[in-house]
Amino acid sequence: MRILGIDPGLQTTGFGIIDAAGQALSYVASGTITTTHLDRGNLPARLKVLFDGITEIRARYQPEVAAVEIVFVNAHPQATLLLGQARGACITALVSCDLPVAEYTALQMKQAIAGHGKAAKAQVQEMVKRLLRLPALPGKDAADALGLAITHAHAGVSMARIAQATTTTRTSTGMYKGGRTR
Repeated sequence: MRILGIDPGLQTTGFGIIDAAGQALSYVASGTITTTHLDRGNLPARLKVLFDGITEIRARYQPEVAAVEIVFVNAHPQATLLLGQARGACITALVSCDLPVAEYTALQMKQAIAGHGKAAKAQVQEMVKRLLRLPALPGKDAADALGLAITHAHAGVSMARIAQATTTTRTSTGMYKGGRTR
């Protein structure tokens, strides 16, 4: 199975592609999509660069599934909103190509790659290098993206089996039930 990992960011989005055959993993490609050449205030143009970049990667490498990092709210709400828009552009590019998308938190990825959720970027880079037998450390954003792909290679099969074994039905709990009241 060919897996595309994406570490979304508005300035730099990392991507990594691996092939997984059972427990055997092999490196295909990795890199970054950057928007730093554009005016910071031109959000639509920056989102288009991300969308087009992901679409191009999908067409070139033909992955079967994608794994994208889930974004959490941090101390800077505006930065979180912008990151969420970058993530949305990436996911939209993937689903517009009919690519299934799995989502993992940074904690889940670090746990799967380094053995603990508090791993530093350098630890993730080193472990990705070792797991994929790379000659040198990948860049930080590419390493996170490769880490997401590796996480999906290991966890995705189990998650798919669980999803097939259980039937989930939507309930009214947590859903918006009615209109506005005075």
